[in-house]
Amino acid sequence: MSITDRDVLSGESIYLNEVSRFASRGVLVNSSGQVAMMEMTALNLYKLPGGGLEEEEDKAEAFLREIREETGYDAVVTHTLGYIDEHKFKNQFMQRSYCYIAKAVSQQGDVALSEDEIQLGMRMRWMSIEDAIAKVRFPIVNCEDYSTRFMLLRDFTILKHASRWLSKGEAMHG
Repeated sequence: MSITDRDVLSGESIYLNEVSRFASRGVLVNSSGQVAMMEMTALNLYKLPGGGLEEEEDKAEAFLREIREETGYDAVVTHTLGYIDEHKFKNQFMQRSYCYIAKAVSQQGDVALSEDEIQLGMRMRWMSIEDAIAKVRFPIVNCEDYSTRFMLLRDFTILKHASRWLSKGEAMHG
């Protein structure tokens, strides 16, 4: 799956050839079937947990690390959704995000947010997948920031795919 400037700005779909950044992200589900969303209070927006891969890091392990850092939970990956490419032609930047569904196993304690995440007032909120989809879908239309629109559309796409899979009741097996 790819998102291009056409999806965000209209106009042409232009695909970049080289990945600028690799990331892992996805949907963390608790025992009640709720999903974790990262609220960015400074922007009044929500995003999925996840972030950039560190050098030589396994993609699934990176997602589990990001979950621990951002939510304080240990988790296990239950499903691989694939990947989504964001072709930001205007910025000449292409991000490939490997996408997963994970099950929260136990809360290990404090979060370890980056300075940028602290500045954004980032905190985790549990909610239904339908509410999570709404939290990223509705701001897309009114968002004027180029990169933020990509983020919202990316997370909306991931949540829609995860929702179809979770609706089969398979998320907790694995």
